[in-house]
Amino acid sequence: MSSGLPDPEDVVSLADVERAHDRIESVVHRTPLDRSTTFAEMSGAASVGLKLENTQRTGSFKIRGAYNAIAQLDADRRERGVVTASAGNHAQGVALAGRLLDVETTVVVPEVTPAAKIAATRGYGARVVVEGDIYERSYEHALDLADEEGKTFVHPFDDEAVIAGQGTVGLELVDQSPDLDTVVVAVGGGGLVSGIATVLAATDPSTRVVGVQPTGAAHAKPSIDRDEIYELSDVDTVADGIADTRLLEKTFAVVRRRGDDVVTVDDRETAVAVALLAERAKTVAEAAGAAPLAALLSGAVDVTDERVAVVVSGGNVDLADHASLSKRGLAELGRRVDLRLAVDHWPGPL
Repeated sequence: MSSGLPDPEDVVSLADVERAHDRIESVVHRTPLDRSTTFAEMSGAASVGLKLENTQRTGSFKIRGAYNAIAQLDADRRERGVVTASAGNHAQGVALAGRLLDVETTVVVPEVTPAAKIAATRGYGARVVVEGDIYERSYEHALDLADEEGKTFVHPFDDEAVIAGQGTVGLELVDQSPDLDTVVVAVGGGGLVSGIATVLAATDPSTRVVGVQPTGAAHAKPSIDRDEIYELSDVDTVADGIADTRLLEKTFAVVRRRGDDVVTVDDRETAVAVALLAERAKTVAEAAGAAPLAALLSGAVDVTDERVAVVVSGGNVDLADHASLSKRGLAELGRRVDLRLAVDHWPGPL
């Protein structure tokens, strides 16, 4: 039950996020908040800003938390190296952080991880181990591996330093647009939303923080409603970057107190958002990164007359998958149709 959860302030505070900002400032990009008149009109918002973390180093926000965590390891643990488990983006963040800090990294990824993410992770110098049909199996294997090899496990989301690092997205948002009414952000394990919610709860409690999950991996809202962590037995979504089965103790403790709501979007709505981001915002987003925009455009979250920031959390997507998602999105918009014709005595009639 929730009574055994840590105090959110013991997990992460505004001061923790500010220290993380100082620690990683020279390493990460300050990503743009790109205003979109099109998406404001489509959603009824007064303004919509796209926080383009898909333009971040490694293609997602994950380098923020990974670098903040690894940079704080003592010399002995750095020498032994680190292990993590990831569906792809955290993997690349850990790999690059390890390279920058001269720390050996091992990353365990599930079998469903896109080939592009695996190749990129290896390109940053990490040893990649493919193990498990879903993230939870990879996570278990990574913990065993860390124990066997005496390495430090860097959790992709349920870690104080990682959450503080992700929270630096929130610090940038407050500086770039101090009058926000609502921030919409994807939720997988909850690290990013925990960090952003921590910043906004401390600097402007009137700003809503709304999490978004795919219907095929929707565990956060049931957890909040039950006031205990709810775990899914399986996940089914195109948004592999947020295909987690549950929150964990630290992220749940923060989200339930500092977050305002969690909504869901289906894969069709996400595909539409992927297509429109490419067409109207000229930006490539993976399904997880497009999910918050899907929540706006589908009406899952009401932002009428509000000033809104949408966190486009990542753009690490195989081009074939992006093309497939975009085609599906265009079909949902009524702008693409696939036809099949039965023609007798081929090829004469043609």
